[in-house]
Amino acid sequence: MSLAGFTSSAQTAAYLRTLPAIRERCTRVFDLAKQGKLEYFEYHPEAEDEVTAFCVDIIQRDFGTDFAQIPPHGRWRHLDSHHERIAPLVAKWASEPNPPTTLEATKRLIDLFMVAVLLDAGAGTQWGYTEPGSGVRLSRSEGLGVAAVHMFQSGLFSGDAAQPYRVDAQGLAKLTAADIAAGLQVSAENPLVGLEGRASLLTNLASALRASSEFFGPDGRPGNLIDFLESQSQPPADGGSRLVPIAALWSALVDGLQPIWPPARTALGGVPLGDVWPCPALALNSSSTGEGDDLVPFHKLTGWLAYSLMEPLQVYLRWKFEGTEHMTGLPEYRNGGLFLDLGVLSLRSDLAEPLPTNEAGIPRVPPNHPLIVEWRAMTVILLDRTHAALRLALPAPSLSLAQVLESATWKGGREIAQTKRGGGGPPIDIVSDGTVF
Repeated sequence: MSLAGFTSSAQTAAYLRTLPAIRERCTRVFDLAKQGKLEYFEYHPEAEDEVTAFCVDIIQRDFGTDFAQIPPHGRWRHLDSHHERIAPLVAKWASEPNPPTTLEATKRLIDLFMVAVLLDAGAGTQWGYTEPGSGVRLSRSEGLGVAAVHMFQSGLFSGDAAQPYRVDAQGLAKLTAADIAAGLQVSAENPLVGLEGRASLLTNLASALRASSEFFGPDGRPGNLIDFLESQSQPPADGGSRLVPIAALWSALVDGLQPIWPPARTALGGVPLGDVWPCPALALNSSSTGEGDDLVPFHKLTGWLAYSLMEPLQVYLRWKFEGTEHMTGLPEYRNGGLFLDLGVLSLRSDLAEPLPTNEAGIPRVPPNHPLIVEWRAMTVILLDRTHAALRLALPAPSLSLAQVLESATWKGGREIAQTKRGGGGPPIDIVSDGTVF
């Protein structure tokens, strides 16, 4: 390969790992949808009004007109399912004989939230978690989140028995699938989808933390990300807040966590790209022949991490993030299912071959299937359009995309799925390995 060719591939690979690339490449797919040129989906823009009305009803039902009280989308909501756990945990630390500083307490939360996000792949419809003490039984994201809290409190992720409330490379490296199964109460009667993939993600996280000391410190701790972000930020002036560029957080997560992804994922110019997939419709309908021009980045887990990690930094350290307008909606089955179930998207009736289905007759395909790539790309742009429509319809001009994800689309996707399919499963079943959400 020529040096010029290598440079081009490397530059494209670097671009595909940035935040702006997600919206730009998904827009290309959306443009094909408007022309009726997707392989698997037809786009029905007239149905978007129904999505807007549906979301307005949910927001007004749950929040009235006090839109400021809508929290951002993040893992914190799941960790506090049924009752608060995070604030009492921080209060417990504050009552210790030698309480941690606010900075250390926030580092502990970053530790917890990162592991909780990495455990949050689809759990399947049969699994559930019964919380010790309360006896509350939770499933899906809430169950996985509450289980993560209890696993964290037990010291499972720490390499230092004297400091149980932390996550570090030493503690993660010793984890086995059996440890994760025990923490998540997995059994023959309580099966969990993607157990091995989840365990692999956490052990790979140990390697990533060790390999990126510039982000996670010499002890390979997620919470040390705070020190890196502080070095990239503008200090507070006149009693204000520290200003942190979202690009710094994104870079740390994309670059620092690169080793966690399975080796079979898409690579370009020798660079593993993570949650980036080819979209044949782009290749078929483009005159460009550049390497990587058919690739669509999603980085859903990175986005979910960013949304989730920002919140404790904002709440406990009073930091503010700049550039959050570049963040996108999350292309996962709840948000995407909303647009399928309400008719904005439909499967083409002229597919060349029938799709494989599960026992319920629902299409079931792996995450690299062009159907899933198109669905996820459309979801990103349709979330933007729903966000804009809701700001006008409510009206709520300051409503953020993160608030829309939390109060309307993710929640709405779950509710409409329960209405249409008793088990609440998605309209398209993604074959999960525990690493794709």
